[in-house]
Amino acid sequence: MAGTFELFVDADACFRFRLRAPDGAVLAVSKGFADKPAAVAGITAVREYAGMGLISDLCPAEPPVSPAAPRPRAAGTPVPGVDRRVHDNDLRIRARALRRPAHGPGAVGVA
Repeated sequence: MAGTFELFVDADACFRFRLRAPDGAVLAVSKGFADKPAAVAGITAVREYAGMGLISDLCPAEPPVSPAAPRPRAAGTPVPGVDRRVHDNDLRIRARALRRPAHGPGAVGVA
């Protein structure tokens, strides 16, 4: 099942939309729009651009210093300062490989 876009009016009387996952979790909330057609156009833009969008890591190379003791870097953590953009098609290929049945090729659920 796919996610759902919910169109609503916020406390400031602006039109907004939110994207909900099939389990009900809110994945994204839009900016405020002046009218409903503008909000619907925003949903259309998200559908168009998010499908093939690249992931661009804009996080700082080093996390901000906090008063707590610093955590050691986990094994396999990417090197700071390296461009880690991944095309979403690569993610789809990896996800498809994870969903592939372990018993081999063939139709699943066919008698």
